[in-house]
Amino acid sequence: MLAIQKRLSNIFYIILGLPSTAMGFALSIQIAVLSWILRTKYNLEIDQIGIVWAAGPIAGILGQPIIGLISDKAWFWGGRRKPFIIIGGILAALMIFALPNIDKISNFFGIASIMAVAVTVALTLDLSINISFNPTRSIIADVTPDGQPRTKGYTWMQSISNLFGSGAYLMGALIGNYFLIYAGVVIVLIFSIGPLLFIEEPRELAVSADDSHGKKAEKTMASPTQWGELFKLYFAHGFSWLGIQTMFVYMFAFLEQKLPAMNNMPAADRNARLGQMIGWSFFILNAVGAIWPAFMLEPMSKKLGRVRTHALMVATMSLGYFGIVMWASSAIMLYAMMCILTLGWAAVVSLPFAIMSEKVDKSRMGFFMGIFNLSVVLPQLIASSVIGTIIKNAGDKNIIFIISGASLAVSAALWLFVSDKKKS
Repeated sequence: MLAIQKRLSNIFYIILGLPSTAMGFALSIQIAVLSWILRTKYNLEIDQIGIVWAAGPIAGILGQPIIGLISDKAWFWGGRRKPFIIIGGILAALMIFALPNIDKISNFFGIASIMAVAVTVALTLDLSINISFNPTRSIIADVTPDGQPRTKGYTWMQSISNLFGSGAYLMGALIGNYFLIYAGVVIVLIFSIGPLLFIEEPRELAVSADDSHGKKAEKTMASPTQWGELFKLYFAHGFSWLGIQTMFVYMFAFLEQKLPAMNNMPAADRNARLGQMIGWSFFILNAVGAIWPAFMLEPMSKKLGRVRTHALMVATMSLGYFGIVMWASSAIMLYAMMCILTLGWAAVVSLPFAIMSEKVDKSRMGFFMGIFNLSVVLPQLIASSVIGTIIKNAGDKNIIFIISGASLAVSAALWLFVSDKKKS
């Protein structure tokens, strides 16, 4: 084990967060590019785009719990999480490369339906991300002790991930989405594989109190799984993602309607401008959001507690969504409201992992990370299917952010019922 890992130095926390950053970068590309490219290059309708997005959550429902369960017990290529991070990273890079080449893939294999190929690519991309996301988060719990070091691991992970995620959106806004795609292939490969050379996984995970069978307790022994608390946490987190995914998938429809000045542009210019605005919006979400996890949320959680801090940030994000409905009639006002959303976004993708990880059997962390992911992918599935139909039939696309704001408000209220105390 390297000295930086023994000391849990800041450099080690940065390295530890890079594999998750790789998957976050892949996800940022998917968010920035998928709806845009399906709409502008392949001319899919809103509900069809929703169906393509639904393929990913379906993959996650099965992918993360299965991979988590296997990785808890497996050991090969020098680790239990490392092999799945490597495999997922390579597959994700290949599918990112496939995104602008869906038509070529369709022609090569003689498949008449662009829709079928798009669903296949999206399904494989999301499955690849899911294969790796679970182990990249589980490995942090495996190599950090409970308490504030664990919180630091997840908040630093998200600060780094948000920083690079914002870089992805900046590339798309300034240079173009096609440059973003091909640069992303390289970044995902390097960040998913390189850092694993500096991280040593423990061969044996701690045995929990409910699995110890009378054996002598260890200092690292985890608490029994708190199922009641977990279900409260799942519901609270699920409503957050219902609102957030609605924004990710359908924001383009809001921009098409609410910024009519673009309608006077030639089609190619309008499509490019739409891609740029989506890129700038999500750049702000991640760039400003990169500041908060390590530099505000971690110290704030020491004073208020993680659950109260998280509920407050989620409530702030709800207000930001309603602000978009009321005031985002120009690009500047949209970007201003996106700054408000960064507080909730930074919390949603960091604090719940730290909270959840101390309510479960540590020896089954991969499995519980996979189950936890259901509170993300099931809302994504609803957003990509049911809500897509609602938005398509709605004359006023403000409905997109009304749904988002209401979902985040419900989530903030539900988080107040989650305990912040660790039971023994």
